[in-house]
Amino acid sequence: MEYIVDSDKMKSIDKYTMEVIKIPPLVLMERAALEIAKKVKLYIEKEDRILVVCGPGNNGADGVAAGRILFLQGYHVAILLTFERENCSEQMKTQLTIAQNLGISIDNSNTICEYNIIIDALFGIGLSKPIGGKLADLIQEINESNLRVFSVDMPSGISADTGRIMNTAVKADYTITFGYMKQGLLLYPGADFAGNISVVDIGFPAVALDSVKPDTFYYSTKDLSLLPKRLKHGHKGTFGKVLVIAGSEGMSGAAYLSAKACLKTGAGMVKVFSASSNRSIVQTLLPEALFASYDTEDNILSAIGWADVIVIGPGLGLSNKAEKLLDEVIKPQVKADLIIDADAINILANRLDAGGNLSINERIDRLSSILPTTSILTPHPMELSRLLGLPMDYISDNIFDIVKQCSYNNELVYVLKNARTIVAYSSKKYINISGNNGMATAGSGDVLTGIIAGLMAQGMKAFEAATLAVYIHGLAGDLAATKIGEYSLMAGDIVNSISDVLSYKLVEV
Repeated sequence: MEYIVDSDKMKSIDKYTMEVIKIPPLVLMERAALEIAKKVKLYIEKEDRILVVCGPGNNGADGVAAGRILFLQGYHVAILLTFERENCSEQMKTQLTIAQNLGISIDNSNTICEYNIIIDALFGIGLSKPIGGKLADLIQEINESNLRVFSVDMPSGISADTGRIMNTAVKADYTITFGYMKQGLLLYPGADFAGNISVVDIGFPAVALDSVKPDTFYYSTKDLSLLPKRLKHGHKGTFGKVLVIAGSEGMSGAAYLSAKACLKTGAGMVKVFSASSNRSIVQTLLPEALFASYDTEDNILSAIGWADVIVIGPGLGLSNKAEKLLDEVIKPQVKADLIIDADAINILANRLDAGGNLSINERIDRLSSILPTTSILTPHPMELSRLLGLPMDYISDNIFDIVKQCSYNNELVYVLKNARTIVAYSSKKYINISGNNGMATAGSGDVLTGIIAGLMAQGMKAFEAATLAVYIHGLAGDLAATKIGEYSLMAGDIVNSISDVLSYKLVEV
């Protein structure tokens, strides 16, 4: 896993490194500048003309130092200042003096159109207020120039904490960020402005990271090593039994997709518990799955007792029967792990609404009191809005506050599905970086639920299964998109790519 930090944590890491470890700030700055220059050189030619656009702080100083390194290596470099020199940081003054002594052009009025490469060093992680005036005009000019843009640490104008645009922001082709990934580079809309992101090591020691108690992370392909190990002498019972309570009259697709994804992920046995009208469809499309009907057979208790993991909700509907099924699986005596999805979430939301005008904290506490410990909830944005009684726009604008409220001191696991799915449990948060917009299609969430169940059936704990499942789900979508494109992607294509992901037949993502 790789850790993600917000601006406060990154500033604390910086401070610990300089004040406790005693690594001088100019040493860190020089290493940052070397990494910027190395990255820029991958994409430019000797004849290119580079303009370093600088703010007055240490982000600007990083840019000046990188420009100086490129200048000494024979590139044409000029520095554009957006401030008066007496108003800049001490490190910026030092870097400007070095650049001036070397004869690098430093001006307050360079014309952008005279250059074809921009190094954006206006603002870093410390930006806290909207950008306006001449700086906003300059950023607009950069964006309209269609020049190749490299941003230092953050695209200027993007919040390092939330990914929000602070009135305006530089649209980067490449972002070189220092030490650790920043939240705002992954969350939208910031992710759309970051371009290709490189996280570079500039010498922060591990103890500096430990000092801030990091709690947010993401996965890369090496983390597929977390997959549960398969016993050579195992049998179908060894790899777990999953009960998928899903589907209703005329709604067989969700049950089929969840069950198939579960089997593709490695579960030993899957039983679909659905409306009797879905029997022939499910058993024809997925003969590997068992089937039982909830409207002609009174066998819910035996099915629950059989299962190691229970999925409830995909395509289930909001009928009285659906409510009774939910009531059965959330009883304290049920020992199976529980994944609550789709209509089961909507049933819970309706019950919370019936409880009166509850605050978000009261709704979250109520859920914690009625659901078994470490149950997994997998709402998409509309379902989360219903569950918490909050507008979707508010949730989108305050997603990390919402995440903290849902998960702090709480024993439920929340899989908040979106373009950047976030998994939260207690103080831990996972932000997913795999996947693509083609996965915004009917049935995609049912596939994810099946993958989670498949991993849990093989012994993974709830939070670990949810995070790895989200990552695998996105990788499967990425693999499918390389074959058929994002426009044509369907949920079935995601299911069919699970095998390749689990076989490590991966494309670069």
